[in-house]
Amino acid sequence: MNDLENPLYSKVAALLEQARKQVASIVNLTMVHTYFEIGKMIVEEEQQGELRAAYGKKVLKELSFRLKERFGKGFSEQNLRNMRQFFLVYQDRADSIRQKPSSELQSFNPQLVKKQQKPSGKSSAFQLGWSHYLVLMRIENPQERHFYEIESAQTNWSEPQLKRQYHSSLYERLALSRDKDAVLKLAQQGHTVEKPQDILKNPLTLDFLGLGEKISYSETDLEQGIIFKLQEFLLELGKGFLFEARQKRFTFDNEHFFVDLVFYNRLLQCYVLIDLKIEKLTHQDLGQMQMYVNYYDRYERQEFEKPTIGILLCKKKNNNLVELTLPKNANIYATEYSLYLPKKELLQQKLNEWVEELEEENN
Repeated sequence: MNDLENPLYSKVAALLEQARKQVASIVNLTMVHTYFEIGKMIVEEEQQGELRAAYGKKVLKELSFRLKERFGKGFSEQNLRNMRQFFLVYQDRADSIRQKPSSELQSFNPQLVKKQQKPSGKSSAFQLGWSHYLVLMRIENPQERHFYEIESAQTNWSEPQLKRQYHSSLYERLALSRDKDAVLKLAQQGHTVEKPQDILKNPLTLDFLGLGEKISYSETDLEQGIIFKLQEFLLELGKGFLFEARQKRFTFDNEHFFVDLVFYNRLLQCYVLIDLKIEKLTHQDLGQMQMYVNYYDRYERQEFEKPTIGILLCKKKNNNLVELTLPKNANIYATEYSLYLPKKELLQQKLNEWVEELEEENN
């Protein structure tokens, strides 16, 4: 008998699965808060010893030995140092943490992480698992660290996904596609999608396609790689994207046209058309995308939907050409892609220079 033939079994199984997830969430949150308190105790003990390095090492060594003897592995000196570092990085949240019985801890709620200034006593100061915080607490820039914490909670990133997004410099790439106010908002609220420009990243990193190892590749290779790695591509595109079709054909005036990739963004409620270009971007490419967007707006878009967005994904974009070719209100954008992970240091330097220039202009 399958699940459809036994609705009672299906309901009970679903309830048990939900209970398992809630228990796992409570256990993870309890562990994170406990490690924070352990880190706090270690720091306070070190301060009583006047922060002497030799004293600190001796304390951790003895503490590790006795904890492992009673509670088993998991309390190595390195792990205790991680707990100490965890407290030092997030010690501004100490006032918001109140020891509670595990039954009172709230289940995972991504929205609560937005209220990081002074979380209420009713909410958890931490919303992610310990493995996530092992990654986050090593990010030196507080704004960048806060951004990745928010995104991990809201988007439910796994630890490998968090690492990949950090090493692909997601924060810097999003920031370089925005104005100064939007960069501040990015650090405070994460990646919000409210207007077409919010979905842009510069560059879009497609290292997972494996094409960087090839001496040469075609637009078909690029498209095929994206389809083959569609889950990773959707993660790179960002929030709200749904895949509809590749090489989507439409006919106008007895002539066939093909859009490389068609997506729908449920947050913006609009179609997003993507054309892939491995050569130099031309005004003909922009004109073609303008025609694609016009067709979708006039013949595919429903009344409740927003205007169609067109994106030219190219190896090298030319902002002056885009500005000269398209009208100011065109919903069409060119963005670069990279087949390699960008060098984080270079992007950070570029972002810092860009912010400094904006501050000089505003002064």
